[in-house]
Amino acid sequence: QVQLVESGGGLVQPGGSLRLSCTASGFIFSVFPMRWYRQAPGKQRELVAHISSGGSPNYADSVKGRFTISRDNAKNTVYLQMNSLKPEDTAVYYCYAALGSLGYWGQGTQVTVSS
Repeated sequence: QVQLVESGGGLVQPGGSLRLSCTASGFIFSVFPMRWYRQAPGKQRELVAHISSGGSPNYADSVKGRFTISRDNAKNTVYLQMNSLKPEDTAVYYCYAALGSLGYWGQGTQVTVSS
């Protein structure tokens, strides 16, 4: 079955960096796009970044220039490098696999940006 396992979250000071990882199994990773979403307390889940099967990225305006999405198809893993973190980036971050008409979520990893 499809599984997505995120890691790399934690507590970081404003201006700091974190790298999130999402390792996938149960499908042919290299042929499908992948996404990172986030959900802050009391807010709707929002799309943060998308990467096509070919590696082309797209970003939400709020993270452009600070976050970088990438993928390693040999490791079945998608990454989110987050730099210049702000308190408003605090959220649970979710990995999402878009498999045609079906979508699968990871369990989420907490990112807290605070001094």
